[in-house]
Order: sequence, then C-alpha cells, then structure tokens
Amino acid sequence: MIAYRRVVVKLGTSVLTSGSQALDKAHMVELARQMAQLMKSGVEVVLCTSGAIAAGREHMQFPSLPDTMANKQLLAAVGQSQLILAWSNLFALYGLHVGQLLLTRADLHDRERYLNARDTLNALLAQNIIPIINENDAVATNEIKVGDNDNLSARAALLCDADLLILLTDQPGLFDADPRSNPDAKLISKVTNIDDSLRQLAGGAVSGLGTGGMATKLEAADLARRSGVEVVIASGHHQDVIAKAARRVDVGTHFCTTKNPLESRKQWILAGPATRGKLVLDDGAVLAVTQKGRSLLSKGVVEVMGEFDRGATLQLVDKKGKEVARGMSRYSASAARKIAGFHSDDIEGLIGYDYGDAIIHRNDMVVL
Repeated sequence: MIAYRRVVVKLGTSVLTSGSQALDKAHMVELARQMAQLMKSGVEVVLCTSGAIAAGREHMQFPSLPDTMANKQLLAAVGQSQLILAWSNLFALYGLHVGQLLLTRADLHDRERYLNARDTLNALLAQNIIPIINENDAVATNEIKVGDNDNLSARAALLCDADLLILLTDQPGLFDADPRSNPDAKLISKVTNIDDSLRQLAGGAVSGLGTGGMATKLEAADLARRSGVEVVIASGHHQDVIAKAARRVDVGTHFCTTKNPLESRKQWILAGPATRGKLVLDDGAVLAVTQKGRSLLSKGVVEVMGEFDRGATLQLVDKKGKEVARGMSRYSASAARKIAGFHSDDIEGLIGYDYGDAIIHRNDMVVL
C-alpha cells in the first residue's frame, strides 16, 4: 500500500551514470518506470535530477576543457537540453509528459518568486505532468547557487508540500562507521534525531562525479524533516528502491519528521534566503529564544557580524559560535550595532526610529 500523497525523488550524478562518465540510459529507464508506476497508482512525483554537466560532456564527446566556472556553465548549457530530452523520451514510454523548472537560490530568496515557483509545480502536478527540477547551472554563480541538488531537492519538497523525499545515491544509506574503511560498519535503518555525532559519520563525495556527499544529504534531510517531510537515503541501484520507499518497506536510511513541523512562512525562512550575517547572543537570550519561545530583544545581542539590510535572514549563534536559530531582522546591521546590548525602550533614542521591541520577532524565527 502506498503511504504517501506526493513524493520528491532526487537522483545524483553517480546514480544516473552508474559510476561511468556517460548517462546510463538503461538504468534511467528503470528509474522512470518506477516513478511512472507511482504516478499511475495516484502518487504525485517530482523529479530533482543532477547530471546536466555529465550529459554535456558526453554530448560533446568528452572534450578536454580547463576546470573553470565558464566551462562548467558551458557544459551545463549543452547538457541540460540533452538531459531533459532523455527524461522526456523515457517518460513518454509510459504515456507521461514532463515540465522543466530551472532554479537558483535567487528564485527561493524572493518570497514572490518562491510562491510563483510553488504555483508552477502545483499546476504541473494537477495536470499529471512530472516536474523535473535542476539548478540553473548555466547562469548560476557561487553567490546565487543553492550549491548541490540534495539541498535543492529538500527545498523542492517544501515548495510543493511533499510528504516524502527520496535521496538516491551510490551508497546504501547512512552507516554507523565509514564502510570504505570499516568492514564492520552497519547500516542505520532509522533516524529520529540529527545531532553532531551523526553529522560526524558523514563524509564527502566518493565518486568525484557530483557535488554532494553524505554530509549534504544530512543537511537536506534535516531541512526537510523540520518541515514535516519524511526522508529516505538509499542506493539508486537497489531493486525497486523508489517503489519500496513509497510503501515504507525497509530500504536505506529513513529519517522521521520532527514532532512540530514548521508552518509555511517559517519553512521559507529556513529554506529560501541565504543568511546575510550573524547575531551573537548572551546566555539569557539563547535560553529565551530556544526554551521560552521569546523574540530576540536588543539587550540579548552581544555582537553583530556582517553587513545586511532590514529584512535579511540572519544566523543566531551562542557565544561559542553554535547556531541556535535563524530569523529575519527588523533592523539593518548598522542599526543593530547601535542598539545591541541596550534595552528595547532605548531603541528610538539611539537610532531615531523604532521598528518594534525585537530585533527578530518570534514569528520571523526558526529555532534550530
């Protein structure tokens, strides 16, 4: 029995190429078959696919190019059309159409563009069309890139209000030790909490073909589960892996959602804008924000780091530098520095205006 209503499937480059330098069309058709089967059983599917640069390199017969941003964008520009053509042809075998969405962080940063992207996803799904999402690598720079398709797929899951994110990779899942060096390493089948000890188990990308490793998958899983999306990390070559994950059959590593998923606006704060600076909090402010459900007042701010405008998303860190929350500032960096450490009643006298008692209001904050 299918346990989910809407599923996002993320396919890494190593899955699409089966570890080679070219797209493995035979395996891609098998993955398309599984997704088509889900669609025909009533489950809506969103595909987040890597592989544009690999497809471009293959189409150009593996040219020898310097490893520059411009050449990566060149390969992505050539390969993106080849990648979407391949998926279009494969899903057509099962009577399904596809629609392409190329995104950058800028599309997720701006609230209106974020909502427009969500509307497009929902419109495609309403017409039984499979949305295919990829980062717009042909125009993206480091400043506007999400950076990896693991985190992009988590944001896509939030965008379309999915209830399951399947991250398929060249590994069977998350292990309690590095399986490459420890033959006794055991697969972790279920995760209820992502903490520092779990993050230490994650390594970098192994294949050298993609940009993500287990660390980025943990980041993506943490983002998704905070917003009420269950996550499965599994091998893209496990038999019927997509169908099994959608039926809650034990496969890979399953991440449970948090007890109190974030509301839509707070999902956007966590998933959309890049952070522009940091506020260092004293111990009392950390306690008030994380344990007592309070807004962040100016008196609890020890230091203001970075340059940012009013409305920017900031990291809230304790004195040791550990991030405890994230939120949208009601004051610019210059104003925040002038009022930091002072009582809220002093704000207008210090800067000549007052946008409220809190530097970051509780409604504009996500506690981590």
